[in-house]
Formats: sequence, structure tokens, C-alpha cells
Amino acid sequence: MIRIGANPIGWSNDDMLEIGGDIPLETCLKEASEAGFTGMELGNKFPREAAKLKPILDAHGHTLVSGWYSTELLVRDVAAEMAAVKAHATLLRDMGCAVLIAAETSNAIHSDIAKPLSARPVLPKTRWDEFGARYTNFAEALKAEYGLQLVYHHHMGTVVQTEAEIDRFMGVTGPAVGLLLDTGHATWGGGDPARIARHWKARIHHVHCKDIREAVMWRSNREDWSFLESVLAGVYTVPGDGLIDYVRVLRELQGYSGWIVVEAEQDPKKAEPAAYAKLGHANLARFIKEAGLA
Repeated sequence: MIRIGANPIGWSNDDMLEIGGDIPLETCLKEASEAGFTGMELGNKFPREAAKLKPILDAHGHTLVSGWYSTELLVRDVAAEMAAVKAHATLLRDMGCAVLIAAETSNAIHSDIAKPLSARPVLPKTRWDEFGARYTNFAEALKAEYGLQLVYHHHMGTVVQTEAEIDRFMGVTGPAVGLLLDTGHATWGGGDPARIARHWKARIHHVHCKDIREAVMWRSNREDWSFLESVLAGVYTVPGDGLIDYVRVLRELQGYSGWIVVEAEQDPKKAEPAAYAKLGHANLARFIKEAGLA
């Protein structure tokens, strides 16, 4: 079964708390529900205890989909990572989530508005095998202890950004490590999300849909902007409002079961959240149907 969820990043940003900082959580949940969404991922305004969070989400008809977790497996071992993830994994488990979204951020630059994307870290070839082994062991431990499927979020400004790096990461990790396919990050990273979907379909357990405004992307690339400068300029938008052919991508995911999430960070002062939420949900629902996934 496919369900359409939302990420609160369309209302408020976790990397720049001042973006949408004035928008109450209740407004976000209400507008997302009115747009047709039935699930939400975590954001910085969400309580981190199941007993407090569940009634808030229930009041708006939302299920908790999952939430981002920043790993540091390049600089600490699996035991240390399991200790660090305990509170987050416990919340996801107690809320009935199926997946845990993870990305390596120990050396990432996407949250630093002063650093251009050209300064992002590139992992030496000698480190990939160890990195993959640690991630595999971490994913296996998460599954055993919390029943959660790890899904790796490739991301601009990190060591897994390009299509080649996605392939390499998946190649050095075992089947316990799932992939979160993010159409916007894949496209901006120079890749083809349809090819990634086709090649790694068996290990894709979560999908994020954000579209790309092509003119902003090319200007960002040409002028070497930071990730956050690009976001503020509107590089991302909701599905169907940019250059990505979503039906082509989604057709590669026949048999997929799980959440497909609209996760399109924009400046809410420039892109009214409620309007874009309605547009994103309507477009994505139509694309899913046209792709034969409904």
C-alpha cells in the first residue's frame, strides 16, 4: 500500500530555525491535513516523547512517518552510534514507524550557509569499505533492537551526493541498509532518479519527492552557492512544479509499498505553505495514479 505523507520542512526548516520559526506546529499539521496528507515526518517543533506527540498528531489525522537522524559513523563506532540513536529510535518505535531515515553528517556542509557546495566532503576510496561495514552493522543493530528499517538519505553537501556515490554506498553495504530515494537531491546531484529507482528498487523502502527549479539550480551551480543559499533562492519546489518527470520515475517503483513523502524545503515567506502543500499532494497523487502505483 502507498500512502502520501509530508515533511514539515515546507513550513519550517531544521537547518535554519529562523525560516518559518513563527509558524506554529498546529498550523503545519492542520494545513497538511487539509491538503490531503495523512502522515508527517518529524521536525524541530515536534515533541520527542510518544505520549506527548501521539495525541497531537491524532488530533489532525496524522500518522508519524519517520524522522531524520544524523549519523557520525565516519568518526565513531557502531556501539557509540547505537547509544546516540537511542532516544530517536525509541520514539519512532513507540510511534509505530517502519523506517529510520539516516544520513552521514560528521563532515557535511549542507547546514552551513557560508560554505559553497563545491567545498563538500568527498570520501577517499580507501574509506568506503569501512564506512559500508559500519553502516551495515548499524542497520542490523537497529533492526534487531528496535524493529526499524534503516533508509539512507543521499543529500547535497554530504559524502553521498552523486549518483556514482549512491551506487558505491549501496555496493559496500549489505541488504540491511535500505535506500531513501530523494528525487530532488538525486537530480541536483547530477543523477537520474529513474535509473536509481530501477537499479536499487529492491532496497528502496522510502521515497522523498521534491522538484527542482532548473534556472535556480543552474545559477547555484554556476555561481557556487551554498546549499542553504540555494534553498532560500527557491531551488526546490513541490512535485510537478519543476523539471522532474515524476511519472517516469515512479513507473520504476512497481510493487513499492510504503510512504511517498512531499519534502520540499522553501522559504515560507516566498512560497505560501498551505498553497504549495495542496499543489504538491494533488500533483503527486495524480503522478502515482498515472504511473500505475495507486
